[in-house]
Amino acid sequence: MKYEEVLERAREKMSPVCKVCSVCDGLACGHTMPGPGSKPPGNGANDNYRAWRRIRLNMDTITSVKEIDTSLELFGRTLSLPVLSGPVGSIRRQFHPEDDVSDYNEACLAAAEACNTLHAFGTGLERRVWENAIAGSLAHENRGIPVYNPDSMDQIRAWMDLYENIEKPCESSLVVDSAGLPHYRMMNGAGGPKSVEDIRSLKEYCGTGMMIKGVMNAKAALKALDAGADAIIVSNHGGRVLSDTPATAEVLPEIAEAVHGRMKILVDGGIRSGVDVFKALALGADACLICRPVLISFYGGEKDGVITYLNKIKAELEDTMLMCGAGSLAEIRRDMVRIPEGSLV
Repeated sequence: MKYEEVLERAREKMSPVCKVCSVCDGLACGHTMPGPGSKPPGNGANDNYRAWRRIRLNMDTITSVKEIDTSLELFGRTLSLPVLSGPVGSIRRQFHPEDDVSDYNEACLAAAEACNTLHAFGTGLERRVWENAIAGSLAHENRGIPVYNPDSMDQIRAWMDLYENIEKPCESSLVVDSAGLPHYRMMNGAGGPKSVEDIRSLKEYCGTGMMIKGVMNAKAALKALDAGADAIIVSNHGGRVLSDTPATAEVLPEIAEAVHGRMKILVDGGIRSGVDVFKALALGADACLICRPVLISFYGGEKDGVITYLNKIKAELEDTMLMCGAGSLAEIRRDMVRIPEGSLV
């Protein structure tokens, strides 16, 4: 399956809400895909996208690099590429009432197994979605990373309890940025921001490694480190939770410098190609999460559509590494990219 074919099939199923643009930049759809949209003025998704575009590559082919290795060690596994598919909470309100995010999770987990990577899945709006995702993860070599929204502490523990007496995931993730989503706050009034003590308590309770998703500055990264987090995800929730936050590409270097290798760093937001993945790694990330284009690829071909997209990303990353003189991910360095003076957006 070719990626152009995936996009064409997706347009048939996602119209008119999603235009399935050749590159998803958050403009044509008015920032509404796949979630409930952005807080006014709704510029966050495009800010994320444009920030990666501003970063340039320092091409250097006078090297001895002949073979390219995109594998990495992450969460106790050897993965074939530094890209994970991201979580979607619900897709019913955006497209068709019969759509079930369980089907998305199953396709992404199967694709993760086929491509030797991981898929992060959210709690969703119904318990059965969570239960289906856990079962699907176990069926696909336990490649799922559960993502807990910042509900009440009791509710988060109840979600964690569904792993009782079965194999636990390699890692769990607590999403602190979604505390700012208006629809989430209306639905779950007991939720909200989490303290260092809360994070420490939840990590101890779940018994797995813990990632904190929604870190957007060095101070917050150090708080997560103090709380015992094993990894962070630099994320502004796709630019949807607070207007005028920086793009993730803008804050990634300062966070990487503050953490200084003491925890893993993942990043999302506007990453659309293997070139973007290379830029993120050059700025200090260990891996990336991609969500919107993965959802589009699911609609364009289910499991095969997601595999097609992940293979596209991998091929683009390999080409960029070759042209910049990096034979492995460990050889990707800060001096392989160039950031123009001034704001990235």
